[in-house]
Amino acid sequence: MDRSPRDRSSRSRSRSITSALAVAAAAALVLAGCSSGSGGKKAEESADGAAAGKASTPRMTVALITHQSPGDTFWDIVRKGAQSAADKDNVELVYSADPNAGNQASLVQNAIDQKVDGIAVTLAKPDALKDVISKANAAGIPVVGLNSGVSEWKKLGLMEFFGQDETVAGEALGKRLNESGAKNAVCVIQEQGNIGLTQRCDGVKKTFSGSIETLYVNGTDMPSVQSTITAKLKQDKAIDHVVTLGAPFALTAVKSVSEAGSDAKVATFDLNKQLTGAISEGTIEFAVDQQPYLQGYLAIDSLWLYENNGNYSGGGEQPVLTGPAFVDKSNVEQIAAFAAKGTR
Repeated sequence: MDRSPRDRSSRSRSRSITSALAVAAAAALVLAGCSSGSGGKKAEESADGAAAGKASTPRMTVALITHQSPGDTFWDIVRKGAQSAADKDNVELVYSADPNAGNQASLVQNAIDQKVDGIAVTLAKPDALKDVISKANAAGIPVVGLNSGVSEWKKLGLMEFFGQDETVAGEALGKRLNESGAKNAVCVIQEQGNIGLTQRCDGVKKTFSGSIETLYVNGTDMPSVQSTITAKLKQDKAIDHVVTLGAPFALTAVKSVSEAGSDAKVATFDLNKQLTGAISEGTIEFAVDQQPYLQGYLAIDSLWLYENNGNYSGGGEQPVLTGPAFVDKSNVEQIAAFAAKGTR
């Protein structure tokens, strides 16, 4: 991929990138550098402002726009990671969210209208965001993806992507179910049309050797989620595993199992503080962690790196994967210490 940072008349952005920045918080990544414009002196000055600690580079405004549903604590962790990067990089972070794809597209348009310096966006329903992302590109605003849309980000013209491959994560969970001796499972999807959630359940089906069906629930109404899972467990006593796609839904499924008088075990994707406690107690068997804090952090930090050094994580060709990793009784105590701080 051959792109150059957009010109900024207010800051004389034309410059030649002559050296790689060493950023302590992103040391785990190998970042590929691109070059643009002319003016080596400017590049040297920018690099000087990017030393370890808080950046002294010019103030940026970055919009983080997700498909968060009200009350979904997963996104609190994403935001903490994003804010940590913003604080380090002298970035003003503007967060907005809407689970409705059309409304999310409008939020992206608002960011374009406000002439932000960069946009980080989730692609749960990529078709609805295609046109507005094209508008951002036309306006010269760099856009990166996170969390949802690993199969679509390049098609939509995003520069980079940070998250897990949901199909691979689902396949890993399916294999884990086989190891657990599961025979009859149900995969609970809390939002119809969300490509990432669908890919998770489809991935489980690819590798799970038992019987599995999909159960749709209304993720914005937790009492309804509980009653729907309870009804399913009462209807089918053979279900031995309930697979949920988010920590709050896993905790609710535990209540459903008890209410239904079922012996089913609960496994899930994603973590929060309460979920690590449930794993320790044994009420939830295991979780697949995609490290949402890291997703938020890397998305914002990547836009700063692009602005100040023309870098592309993954060379603009490959996503940066943040998962999957399993959390169970063997390692939950170590993870719980971070979850208690709201960062895992």
